[in-house]
Amino acid sequence: MNQSELSIATIRSLGIDMINKANSGHPGMVLGSAPALYTLFTNELKVNPKDSSWFNRDRFVLASGHASALLYSLLHLSGFDLSMDDLKQFRQWNSRTPGHPEYHVTDGVDASSGPLGQGIPTAVGMALAERYLANRYNKKDYNIIDHYTYVLCGDGDMEEGVTYEGASLAGHLSLGKLIVLYDSNHVTLDGPLELAFSENVKKRFEAMGWQVINVNDGNDTEAILKAIKKAKKDVFKPTLIIMDTVIGYGSINQGTNTVHGAPLGEIDGKNAKLSYGFDHEDFYVPDEVYDDFNSKVALRGQKQYKKWQKLVNNYKQKYTAEAKELEDAINDQYHLDYDELMKQFPEGTSEATRVTSEKIINEIAKQNPNFLSGTADLASSTKTVIKDGGRFGCDNYAGRNLYFGIREFAMVCIMNGITLHKGLKVASGGFLVFSDYFKAALRMSCLMKLPIILPLSHDSIAVGEDGPTHQPIEQLAMLRSMVNLQVIRAADAYEMCAAWKKAIETKDKPTALILTRQNVENITHATYDDVCHGAYIVSSEKETLDGILIASGSEVALAIKAQKILLEKGHDVRVVSMPSMDLFDQQSNEYKESVLPTSMRKRLGIEMSSDFGWYKYVGLDGQMMCVNEFGKSAPASKMIENYGFTVDHVVEKYLEM
Repeated sequence: MNQSELSIATIRSLGIDMINKANSGHPGMVLGSAPALYTLFTNELKVNPKDSSWFNRDRFVLASGHASALLYSLLHLSGFDLSMDDLKQFRQWNSRTPGHPEYHVTDGVDASSGPLGQGIPTAVGMALAERYLANRYNKKDYNIIDHYTYVLCGDGDMEEGVTYEGASLAGHLSLGKLIVLYDSNHVTLDGPLELAFSENVKKRFEAMGWQVINVNDGNDTEAILKAIKKAKKDVFKPTLIIMDTVIGYGSINQGTNTVHGAPLGEIDGKNAKLSYGFDHEDFYVPDEVYDDFNSKVALRGQKQYKKWQKLVNNYKQKYTAEAKELEDAINDQYHLDYDELMKQFPEGTSEATRVTSEKIINEIAKQNPNFLSGTADLASSTKTVIKDGGRFGCDNYAGRNLYFGIREFAMVCIMNGITLHKGLKVASGGFLVFSDYFKAALRMSCLMKLPIILPLSHDSIAVGEDGPTHQPIEQLAMLRSMVNLQVIRAADAYEMCAAWKKAIETKDKPTALILTRQNVENITHATYDDVCHGAYIVSSEKETLDGILIASGSEVALAIKAQKILLEKGHDVRVVSMPSMDLFDQQSNEYKESVLPTSMRKRLGIEMSSDFGWYKYVGLDGQMMCVNEFGKSAPASKMIENYGFTVDHVVEKYLEM
């Protein structure tokens, strides 16, 4: 047995041991893809295990996250901060080796993964970020940003539509430094791949502008290495390397779905190890295997890292401003001059918050050169264009406007990848109703604590003539229900400015900004602190509090107008603007009591969407003016009137209480 064979046998054996000890896991791909990842890690992957966040490292995404035991074995052997005890705690409570790779949990993991299909478009975002930043900061003889993005995926990823959304855009953008290793074992959880999948993946990827290379034997490390080197030579096309592998290689059940997601067990595990020529106790690593990885991964990476550090130090002396700008961006230092921005929006003027948002986006772009803005083919509607920013494309990698096309799911996956890469802040718009398309990717944003920004327009039945297919009803409640998502629905330009400042300076969660299509009057005089508190008294009672009107977004102005009529009728009410339920929930009990005193149970909530979640604030004695049905097709003014969102109806509803 030569050195590479011994190292691959060790990787496979560790995978078997981890899964057997946990009595849970997916050995199939671990055993089939071990030669491919051994080849990648020990020959081509540029990483420094002593500094896993090295900015110019190659990125690696395990799209098929269920093969996590394979990645953990490689990280441990390569010298990342992952001990043998960590491997033995695979899939256990609070371990550093969870069932699927998790960003922030395991040293060396570049992206959380597991929901099949998202890995490739996430990697597309990383490759996109590399191209933009290399174009902006590299100088002659100073290629300080120069790395590849690698992916390992499986047959399941090829069945997911979002894979092709991302791959299509990658080919269109000529992201040649993206290389995907495809473990093609022709088996999925239910059985043979042919149960549901028979297309020619090679031809499909070639049609999308990819270079495709076949490796007929997934155990042939020389052929795999040759394919990777060939992939790196084509700088204009992303590359798919299709490797024919055997799922569960070495198991008595190899080649079948039986080994996809169940431990081999002691007997089959032992026999599999013997078939590799590896006859040792569980969790055994020969010293020569550690030496192999140390020399080929750790020491090689440290040399590359030191060479890069020297280059960067010289770069800082020659290009001081650019170096500082890049360093700030990598450290997520983004700001918005709020006071200067507010001067653009005088009291009494009226415009849609999507229009206000566009003005703010352009101000952010002026103040933050590494801010990019995108859209899912809706730039004219969502108002997300950076004026004079140019279109990002293979003919202009300096462009600051990202055109994702009608690919909402891939859009957010790619935004995740851009943000994981670091060095860029990205926002991208869509219609609120189509947040259903990207919810799964946004959930990963929340899980990874990625501060992407989603300006979502056309926020209610006021969409109008496009009808119920385009009028969001339950989407706002869905977004508000998501863990670690910041949702802000601004009432006017004042709240919008504060909302964008909060979004751009947030570092640990995504933000959804909910925008109107219809005009709203600048009426709140909201401060930044008001919005950051999530809810505040926008118009106080005159003397003795009789009741509370609570509203968000465009309905705040409606509540303020109704307040005046109610006062004339002898009812002294307070109006509370609630741009963000999640921010309000974070406030102290004292603050919450000052805005919504528990003694005042007469509360009316007003919002042109589902009432789901609102009774937490209006109480069981309170009432809601809302929309709990799909809309209709009619002009916005008629929609608003017929659904009762008028001053007279608010007054009537309150008096009924």
